[in-house]
Amino acid sequence: MSSSAVPDVEPFDDRTPIYQQIAGRLRHAILSGELPEDSQVMSTTQYATTYRINPATAAKAMSALVDEGLLHKRRGLGMFVSPGARDRLRTDRRETFWDDSVRPVAEQARALGITTDQLIAYLKEHQ
Repeated sequence: MSSSAVPDVEPFDDRTPIYQQIAGRLRHAILSGELPEDSQVMSTTQYATTYRINPATAAKAMSALVDEGLLHKRRGLGMFVSPGARDRLRTDRRETFWDDSVRPVAEQARALGITTDQLIAYLKEHQ
């Protein structure tokens, strides 16, 4: 996403508050490298217009990411991805990855009779 680019507009689901979904989308964009360090993110007004939401909802998402140290405000310019944000997210996600993602897959594979060798072969083939 380039400076202030408009993202693909996907509908929000009804299960999670919209501000949390916005924050999650921004975290994903930072983690994937789509929003690199020091890149500008859309303003709260742009989010409100693009997604047809209350600007306060977008502001709440931005505030949460500022509190996490992932975004910072440049006075008069807007919100930007903080230096080290991607590394911070990677570190946080790696701490929970094994228990949240790999363990359930391993348990499901075991129940289906899929061997460790088959799992490893699949992972190697699909990297």
